[in-house]
Amino acid sequence: MSGASDAECPGGPPPLADRLLVLVAAVALVDRDGRVLIAQRPPGKSMAGLWEFPGGKVDPGETPEQALVRELHEELGIETASGCLAPIAFASHAYEKFHLLMPLFACRQWQGTPRPREGQVLKWVAPVELARYPMPPADLPLVGLLRDLL
Repeated sequence: MSGASDAECPGGPPPLADRLLVLVAAVALVDRDGRVLIAQRPPGKSMAGLWEFPGGKVDPGETPEQALVRELHEELGIETASGCLAPIAFASHAYEKFHLLMPLFACRQWQGTPRPREGQVLKWVAPVELARYPMPPADLPLVGLLRDLL
């Protein structure tokens, strides 16, 4: 086996350079009908109007799972446990000012009914329909993967 060069495998992200590496955890909440919950970013936020998987930044001292338990409570008013979150994929995307590393988890068990608590619009979507919703660039590679997994 020989080593691959950038010329042989083009399209990778540029070097990190002076950009910050940002760790954000996301979750595909899957209901009994196999639909996935997505949230539309509210006006005033970066990438407003785009749809995304719930989640948020991992704070110092937190695991991605702990961050999701916290974010799901804050954003949607639901409760779950770290053990109910199964890692299924991750995204690595170079934005202009930072590089995003985003583990994606699946969750099928939670308590409560998801409700928008931060001005976002929520929608339950069949995995085959996810591609119809405009999403941030980092989320896009996860759409096909979710469609195939779920």
